[in-house]
Amino acid sequence: MRSIWTGAIGFGLVNIPVKLYSAIQESSLSMDMLDKSDHSNIKFQRINAKTGKEVPYANIVKAYDLDGQYVVLDDEDFQKASPEKTKIIEISDFVNESEIDSIYYETPYYLEPEKSGVKPYILLRESLKKAKKSGLATFVLRSKQSLAVIKASENVLMLQKIRFEEEIRDKKDLNIPDSEAKPAELKMAMALIDQLSGQFDISKYKDTYSEELMKLINAKAKGKQLPAAPEMRVVHSKSTDLMAQLKASLGSKKRKAS
Repeated sequence: MRSIWTGAIGFGLVNIPVKLYSAIQESSLSMDMLDKSDHSNIKFQRINAKTGKEVPYANIVKAYDLDGQYVVLDDEDFQKASPEKTKIIEISDFVNESEIDSIYYETPYYLEPEKSGVKPYILLRESLKKAKKSGLATFVLRSKQSLAVIKASENVLMLQKIRFEEEIRDKKDLNIPDSEAKPAELKMAMALIDQLSGQFDISKYKDTYSEELMKLINAKAKGKQLPAAPEMRVVHSKSTDLMAQLKASLGSKKRKAS
């Protein structure tokens, strides 16, 4: 793996030199866009909406639409607004991770200690495990101020970026009915949940789309006959009786990973 950031974790007066690595990778296949007529690669151009002519990249500026009037910003303007560029992941608080709603979570990263940071790295990792806490920290990644949670995952310290409060849309704009479930239906639903409950095992769930698509690509490259695509249709329940649907669900022992 190649590190995407180097710096240090600020833990009180202790600095822990670390490298940051992405903890995720895409499972989807990379596709190119081609002209249908001759399979030439498609190039995208920057076109002036008024003249219809291509605009050189050097002539493009960024602007903000302020009440119908564009305010053009240059590199110096962005620099003035940028957070102070430091190489410190500064832990400001320690919190119970269970108190952080999953809606705030973004990208996960691995933290690896530099040689000089091994001892304090282990100390922080073991302290977080024993306290059953996570560190709430701020740092600058790619010139953007970021908020993150630092937690111990087995023998590794992980950094999980989280969203700021202002990035979450207000739920009050949704039209959600203000009513409660019927006691009998609730009891039946709880029984169904209990029937389908088990230990979380991520290995049971596979992204099969890319695998199947690769099989199709190989078959098509060899000129093989491909099977017809499955018909996509909306499946409606035969019954509109919620209790009947719940009873039928309880009668089925099917447990399917999807």
